[in-house]
Amino acid sequence: MTRTYLVTGSASGIGKATVAKLRSDGHRVIGVDLENADIVVDLSTEDGRADLVEQARELSGGAINGVLAVAGVLVSASPSVAVNHFGAVATLEGLRPLLAAADKPRAAVVASRAIIDANDAKLLELIESGDEASALAHADSLAAATDAAGSSVVYITSKLSLARWVRRNAPSDDWGKCGIALNAVAPGVILSPMTIPVLATEEGRATLDKHAPAPFGGPAADPSAVANLLAWLTSSDNLFVTGQIIYIDGGAESIRRPEFI
Repeated sequence: MTRTYLVTGSASGIGKATVAKLRSDGHRVIGVDLENADIVVDLSTEDGRADLVEQARELSGGAINGVLAVAGVLVSASPSVAVNHFGAVATLEGLRPLLAAADKPRAAVVASRAIIDANDAKLLELIESGDEASALAHADSLAAATDAAGSSVVYITSKLSLARWVRRNAPSDDWGKCGIALNAVAPGVILSPMTIPVLATEEGRATLDKHAPAPFGGPAADPSAVANLLAWLTSSDNLFVTGQIIYIDGGAESIRRPEFI
């Protein structure tokens, strides 16, 4: 049966691969991005988030079976916080009524394998308090350095806060108790214009192998691998999975903390 999906970050990377997967399966997809999308908005702004909800309501006819908050940025300053956490949460909360109006509604977000790395406690507290202005200011004050893979404490914290938001909200009255599954995926190294140059250097490969060793299918995966998982999580076949952070990283997380269950 044809379902209607909305995918943010649809113009590139995992978002683009997810759109391709869903459309190849015969579903209708509304793409959202800064350009080359059905809905062109900036999710780092309040106006952009409000425009997304309004346009999605019009284009969908009032019901969406699956929402996939994929849009994200990998920078060491406030845009990571604005898009990765606040933009994703605004997408999910704003579109939740459209999910509730649909058959077998499902939602998923993209976190990161990096959420098990060191984060900034103050930034995490500010994000989770909902004080976006203060969180953005603190993120900029950190001037966090990036590693060879482009990750930083600001990026890590923004993805960790998003994953924690999923865990807290998935079983709530607004989500699980009204039949909406809500999950997150945590990708390891994914082939992209950013990671391909890293993989081309000995230093870059060494950094990735240290922080994200991937004995199964590594050192990096095609975006389609994540797209396939997102497609299942938001499909009508997902009958009992919610509130989960699913690592899709070739085994990196299990190597880093084998005792964690």
